[in-house]
Amino acid sequence: MAWSARNLSARFSTRRIVTGVVASFFILLGLGGWYAYEKLPRVPGVPKAPVVGVPDGALSHAPKPAYAGAHPRKSGRPAEYFPFPIAIGETGPVETLFAGPSTYPFLCGENSVTDAQPLVDNHNGEGVPVFSLNEEGKKTDEIIGYSRDCSHSTAVSYYYRSTLDGQFHPLENAQSDIDKVTVNGKTTDFVVRLETGTINRFFYAIAALRGEGETADRPNTSNWNKRLIYQFRGGVGVGRRQGNMGRKSIIDRRADQLARGYAVVYSTANQTSNHYNIWLAEDTARRLKKQFAALYSEPLYTVGIGGSGGAIQQYLLAQNAPGVLDAALPLYSYPDMVSQTIYVFDCEPLEYYFDVVAAEDPRWRDVSERQAIIGLATKKEFDHRFKVLENAAALFDGRYRATANGASECVQGWRGLVPLVNNPNFVHFSKSFADPVAENTHWSHWEDLRDFYGAGETGYANSAWDNQGVQYGLNALKQGQISVDEFLRLNATIGGWKDPTEQGGEKLWFMNGELFPMELSVWSEQNMNLGSLDNPAPRSIASVEAIEGIYRSGHVFLGDVEIPILDVRHYLEGELDMHHSLASFSSRERIRRARGHSDNQLIWMSHKSYNPIDEALDIIDHWMQKIIEHPELGVAGNKPVEATDRCFDKDGNVLAAGPSVWDGSWNHKPAGACMQQYPIYSTPRQVAGAPITGDVFKCALQPVERALAKDAYGAATAAVVERIEDMHRIFPEGVCNYSVPGMGRPKDRLFRNGGDVIIAGHLVSTDYRTIPGEMAQESKTADEDIQPTPVSVEDPEASENNL
Repeated sequence: MAWSARNLSARFSTRRIVTGVVASFFILLGLGGWYAYEKLPRVPGVPKAPVVGVPDGALSHAPKPAYAGAHPRKSGRPAEYFPFPIAIGETGPVETLFAGPSTYPFLCGENSVTDAQPLVDNHNGEGVPVFSLNEEGKKTDEIIGYSRDCSHSTAVSYYYRSTLDGQFHPLENAQSDIDKVTVNGKTTDFVVRLETGTINRFFYAIAALRGEGETADRPNTSNWNKRLIYQFRGGVGVGRRQGNMGRKSIIDRRADQLARGYAVVYSTANQTSNHYNIWLAEDTARRLKKQFAALYSEPLYTVGIGGSGGAIQQYLLAQNAPGVLDAALPLYSYPDMVSQTIYVFDCEPLEYYFDVVAAEDPRWRDVSERQAIIGLATKKEFDHRFKVLENAAALFDGRYRATANGASECVQGWRGLVPLVNNPNFVHFSKSFADPVAENTHWSHWEDLRDFYGAGETGYANSAWDNQGVQYGLNALKQGQISVDEFLRLNATIGGWKDPTEQGGEKLWFMNGELFPMELSVWSEQNMNLGSLDNPAPRSIASVEAIEGIYRSGHVFLGDVEIPILDVRHYLEGELDMHHSLASFSSRERIRRARGHSDNQLIWMSHKSYNPIDEALDIIDHWMQKIIEHPELGVAGNKPVEATDRCFDKDGNVLAAGPSVWDGSWNHKPAGACMQQYPIYSTPRQVAGAPITGDVFKCALQPVERALAKDAYGAATAAVVERIEDMHRIFPEGVCNYSVPGMGRPKDRLFRNGGDVIIAGHLVSTDYRTIPGEMAQESKTADEDIQPTPVSVEDPEASENNL
């Protein structure tokens, strides 16, 4: 009896312990779920005014050929027909001048400056609903019509900077606290005139210091320094939305420059989170400059400024449309959007390999080991932005229990963007569209630019992404950092991204706003082609016509730019930021290969605590003044003495300056002083043998035997020969030959050498030079003489076509 009592007590205690453990587990699970649910970003819900309908035929998805016309540098532009300026209370043009017909669906944004709804333009249920207002000016539930094209009336507001808090406030709220600034040799109130409206369906803004005695409809130029800043902005977008406009987009962002007398213009058409169509970006920029000039006057010069996608637009507009910008300040730059897809699309297949396929190998849990193959920066102790999600998912999915502690730039910088750019079934703001509209729209970068990529018989836009013959980890193999077994397994596993007809939705779990069922894939492996050494995965094959079309349409930066360019960035590699400094040197090398020099491009890099923008603007101003005074000397000939490459510390001290400070392995020279301070990394394609220019979309193929004969595998040659059958199965069509130009790059000259370009209203002679022999040999092999594709400016008569 005693034993039975003790046994019963023990059983009860055990049960209580088990119950407590189980209860604790679920409590912790609940708390963890709540924490993750509260901390993680969400896909936006359904707004009050989603797009409910589109015009007939807008979603027909008809096949179409890729663009085969003239490069925009070579083609003319039609004469402007719209009578600028747009008066207060009136609306700007809806249809573009030359960038093609409007596409639908199109999501209206918000203008927080005016808080106005878009104007009604139809009663057919096309676009977003527009609601009546009550006596207090608040929206009711009564629909009075629909806005398909999101037009807004032009309006003017005045803001002042307060001496009390240093912030901007509506001028009517001023209480003897208006700050003062000194411009043009005199002190004036820091009051800014802000005009907003729409041009080409996108919001625009013009900001400048209030002039003496001006009225809202008649601005005065007395406090303008005659210099215009064109603000560009970045982000990753797939089109079909207007974007939002707010005071901070222009006044707060450029407060320092406004205080110095600069005028600033900006359009949401020049923000790449809204679209990547460079024709549309140029079309709108031309029109916005006309609006500005009609209100104020022609500026002495226009300098672009903006980061990331805002930098891309500056490089491409400088190439495609000389005269739109006279100088450029690209921040956190890339050469263009399109060529970023080349290596970014490699990221998730590689990370999936490390995290899941080869998870049993402890080596790959050390993220620093991955750098040998990924090329991009890694960091062993780093809590990346998906870590909370992975930890929560690990309770249900064993794949997340062995992921690395640190991260790479692939994870921290680029994760989540491949689905947005590549998956036609996914866009994070899909709930802003009625279900029938969202479900029948192809959401991808390729679709955003289908006029240039073309579309196949399936109705889906063609893709320029290709990895056929790409030997991931090739340089790591040559340097003995991975074995031939690992090299073969890696390349057999990684196939490519599935055809758009085969892709499904994304598995977002918490971000969809649902706790169960637990369905998560941070890699999107459900949309990949994956294989094994016994059954290698098929690679992705791009449309050569699509590649040619995107080159011909001016969406690839070829390097042929004449204007002063000061490429500025913070050094962010330690934060695994997507804005890696390698991109500035990729642009420089493209410029050098196209023109024989890169004397018109400076590269400045600083610690993130120091912002050298005003200093950069001063150098640009000096450079522009010299060009205006002596246009016959050209851009490089007018380069000021202080216009040099340089790097800064956190306090703004110049660490080093001069022509060799950025030398390094990228140009086959000993590392300069700035390169030693701020070293650059590479990309998965560079590790696979691609050039630093990063502009080979589809490589030319060569038999494995030929690659062996050219010593492509170095010390690993004998091991590769022993596994030649595996190589043939993994690369049945051959391997990349990066010593010849990429497939799809036009072989003809896209535009001719010679002629003049217009800078600040002056004809400036172009500066092309013969590439020095030593440098020209860098991209050649012993058995192949490679001629770079020549590019140039347009004929002298191009100025008659408004180029």
